[in-house]
Amino acid sequence: MLRVFVDSGSSIKQEEKEQYGVEIIPLRYLMGEEEYEDGLDITMDEFYCKLIDEKLFPQTSLPYLDKVEEAVTNYTNQGDDVLILTISSGISGTYSAFKTLFEGNGKVTVVDTQTAVAGVKLLVYEINRYRDQPLEVILEKVYALIPRIRVYAIPETLNYLFKGGRLSRTEWLLGGLLDIKPVITLAGGKVKVAEKKRGLKKTMKWIAEFFTSTVCTDYPVYASYTHSDENLKTLISMTDEKYHANMLFDDLDPVIACHWGPNAFGFIYVE
Repeated sequence: MLRVFVDSGSSIKQEEKEQYGVEIIPLRYLMGEEEYEDGLDITMDEFYCKLIDEKLFPQTSLPYLDKVEEAVTNYTNQGDDVLILTISSGISGTYSAFKTLFEGNGKVTVVDTQTAVAGVKLLVYEINRYRDQPLEVILEKVYALIPRIRVYAIPETLNYLFKGGRLSRTEWLLGGLLDIKPVITLAGGKVKVAEKKRGLKKTMKWIAEFFTSTVCTDYPVYASYTHSDENLKTLISMTDEKYHANMLFDDLDPVIACHWGPNAFGFIYVE
């Protein structure tokens, strides 16, 4: 039997794991003196209270590796194959840690998804389409889909991406000048600036038009946000209604919101 693990950077919630058919490995984050396991210890409202009201800048870290090893080997010891999807190695050390942890276990395959949040959800969606096929076929489908996944988002501020080391100082400085609103993407598994426009509405328009010209409607579209979905709804209104039925809203988990900051929003889809 195939068992699929994802880390919580996939933004698959604990209450959604049966729906997606996965086990969730919670990443960790530190706020002030307190450490939390993503999606387990505090609610989203409590997290944003600490982030916005208490102005605590979070730091993220790897999951408890002993817990991961125990959960995975429980399955492999009973003969199951385990497929672990991690968020991109370009933004997290999770992939490298898991590769090292399971390098001697031939029943475990660790995949660097080169994406994050709903990009991982799209890969799980693909796995579930072929779940009755051999692992080699499933991996072929996964690796074929990875380069087609697109992430385009607008953060309210670049401070969190910059302080978290996911954005260069030059990109951070440029984003703060002249009301320039950058479109942030994951390219080659790393955070990049895809486009820069002056003013929020022009930036939204660019995403809406680019999305419309490139989206593959055979897959869901994830409309993602942190804390507030007000701007996201405006962005959706700029696209043709024929795409709306295929859209799924996703309020990103704290460990990702730590880097995006509050009130970021965008689309994640298959090209």
